[in-house]
Amino acid sequence: MDSARALQQPNRPGLAPNTRSLGIGSIDRFLLDPRPRPELKGFRRWLLEFLYFGLKEARACLFVGLFFAAVFLTPRQGVLGVPRYDVLLILALGIQTWMVWAKLETRDELKAICVFHAVGFALEAFKTSAHIQSWAYPDFAYSKLLGVPLFSGFMYAAVGSYMIQAWRLLDLRVAHHPPYPLASAVALAIYGNFFTHHAWGDFRWYIAACTLGLYARTTVVFRPMDRDRKMPLIASFILIGFFIWLAENLGTFFGVWRYPDQLGAWSVVHLGKWSSWSLLVILTFTLVAQLKDIRSRIHVPA
Repeated sequence: MDSARALQQPNRPGLAPNTRSLGIGSIDRFLLDPRPRPELKGFRRWLLEFLYFGLKEARACLFVGLFFAAVFLTPRQGVLGVPRYDVLLILALGIQTWMVWAKLETRDELKAICVFHAVGFALEAFKTSAHIQSWAYPDFAYSKLLGVPLFSGFMYAAVGSYMIQAWRLLDLRVAHHPPYPLASAVALAIYGNFFTHHAWGDFRWYIAACTLGLYARTTVVFRPMDRDRKMPLIASFILIGFFIWLAENLGTFFGVWRYPDQLGAWSVVHLGKWSSWSLLVILTFTLVAQLKDIRSRIHVPA
C-alpha cells in the first residue's frame, strides 16, 4: 500500500494493552470509538463532531493542562520553604514520569520530548542572558542554570507532548508534505533566526513567506468522530501559535516570567509574539514528524 492510499485508509489508533492510566484509558476508548454514526446529519452532526473535537483537544493537552495548573497554583513564595521554580521542576518531572508509567507516552516519544526540552532551554538561556535580556525569571531557585530555571524547558516540551497526543487521538495524517530535507532546512532557519536576529536583523517574515510556499499544498486530515475532515496545515500552525500566545499571557500575568515592558505593571504580551510561537510550532512539528509511527502517516509526493 503506497503512502497516498494509506492516508485514505488509515489504521485506527489504539491504546497500549497494559495502559495504567487511572481512568484515562476509558476516556480514550470512548473518544476513539470507531463505530460509524450514519444517522447523524446536519446541525446535530456538526455539533457532536465539534464536541468530540473539543474533548480530544482537551485530552491531548493533558500534560499542558497539568503543567500549567501547577504553574498557576504554586504560590510565588514556594511550598514548605522550597522555591516556586524548584517546586515546578519537581511537579513537571512527576507529571512526565506518570505519563510514561501510565503508557500515555512511549519511550520514543519521551526521547522526542527531551529534545524539545533541550531546544527550549538553549533558547531560554540565550534570550535571558545579560547581553540579550529579552525576558527574565526574577525569582530565586536552586535549579537555575545560566540564570534559567530548569522547569522552563517543559513549557516547550508541553507543545511537543500535545502534538504527539493529538496525532494519536485525532488520527492525524498529512497529505502533500514537502520533502523532509526542505522542511528540516526551514525549521533550522526558524530556530536560528531566534538567535541571529539580535545581530543580523529579523528575517522571520522572509522565512514565513518561504514556509507558506513550502506548505501551500499541505493538508492535515483528522478524525473528530467517525468521519475524516481536513484543513490546511499552515492554518493549524497559526491556531496552535495563538493558543500558546494566550498561555504566555497567563504565565506573565502570574509573574512566572516577565518581559522588560511588564516589570512595572503587567500588560498584554505583544501580538507579534503570536508569529514567533507559530513559527516555533513548525519547528516542533518537524521534530515530531521524525518519529517512526508518525512518519508512516505522512505522505510526501514523489
